Amino acid sequence: MILPNKKIKIALIGYRLSTGGAEKVMAILSQFFEKQGLEVHNIIVVDSISYDYSGKLINLGKLKNASNGLLNKWNRFTFLKKYLNENQFDFIIDLRFRIKPIQEILIAKWLYKTKTIFTVHSFLIDHYMPNWTFLSRFMYGDCYKLVSISDESKALIEKKHQLKNVVRIYNPIDIDQITVKSKAENELEFDYIIGVGQMETNIKQFDKLIEAYFKSILSTNNIHLVLLGDGKQKQKLLNVATARNIVDKVHFLGYQDNPFKYLKKARFFVLSSLNEGLPNVILESLACETPVIAFDCSSGPREMIQHKENGLLVANQDIEKLTEAMNLLEEDENLYRYCKQNALRSVQSFSVSTIGKQWLDLMKITLK
Repeated sequence: MILPNKKIKIALIGYRLSTGGAEKVMAILSQFFEKQGLEVHNIIVVDSISYDYSGKLINLGKLKNASNGLLNKWNRFTFLKKYLNENQFDFIIDLRFRIKPIQEILIAKWLYKTKTIFTVHSFLIDHYMPNWTFLSRFMYGDCYKLVSISDESKALIEKKHQLKNVVRIYNPIDIDQITVKSKAENELEFDYIIGVGQMETNIKQFDKLIEAYFKSILSTNNIHLVLLGDGKQKQKLLNVATARNIVDKVHFLGYQDNPFKYLKKARFFVLSSLNEGLPNVILESLACETPVIAFDCSSGPREMIQHKENGLLVANQDIEKLTEAMNLLEEDENLYRYCKQNALRSVQSFSVSTIGKQWLDLMKITLK
């Protein structure tokens, strides 16, 4: 047990402090830990910051040169090693995706010399640990803990790699902050449903969302579709809307620093992903008192959505069922209002105070 007679030092290591779910978790945890009196150091490898965070920032992205050659990578690597050695952290929490086995062996076995917690933020666990079990066991078998963000992904890690140090801690959300930001002025003057996520890849499958919307009664009822996010898939999605002759009803608003003002006024949020980890946006939508419709994909939605209580779970990848769910929440006003009134209450167990306490318990940190 660590007693706070000295200031506990924690290093949060992430890819960046913007755009992603793991990055948002890092930012929220930094604020929570600092409020508890812990000394927090945020170490990022890419110079990209849009989330509010607390503590000291070490931006390795600013050390990256135009070529990003081997010498530059080595210089950043040795800079980080020196920084970690000098600060003697009580814990390192690594929230990065980790896809380069040789590099990650060096980091896990040579760079990190204190109690280290590695996180896995997707059902695609190969983005965080090698596909080869012997390597995953070598790299992570004796780390302090491996934190998965859903029960389903935890079970997958344990089954595939036979690791015994895996725990599940859900993503936290800052409900108070979401409530404040959701009250910001919203310029949209029409009724709408909403989808949120990156458009760099098709993992969010907004094309399926547009197709389900096209087949639904929503357009006829003058309910629009709003999409938040950016990426190279955007033009393809615009083409889908154009081909279906609903381009006047589908609105691409790009990446938004404050998505909550749009989630708050949406009739409902729709998640059409191929797979997930524990999608923060479901929790954020419910915190905005907005019901959710989601594919029952791996992993996350079934651990947040109680069917016909705070939203609707849809047979995975079934566009026809997704359309039916949209129509149901549009037509059945009693069901819609019931789900809406349950939304906020349903995410209290994901609050940062509750999840943050689980992190402190995991590290055996007792506060006065």
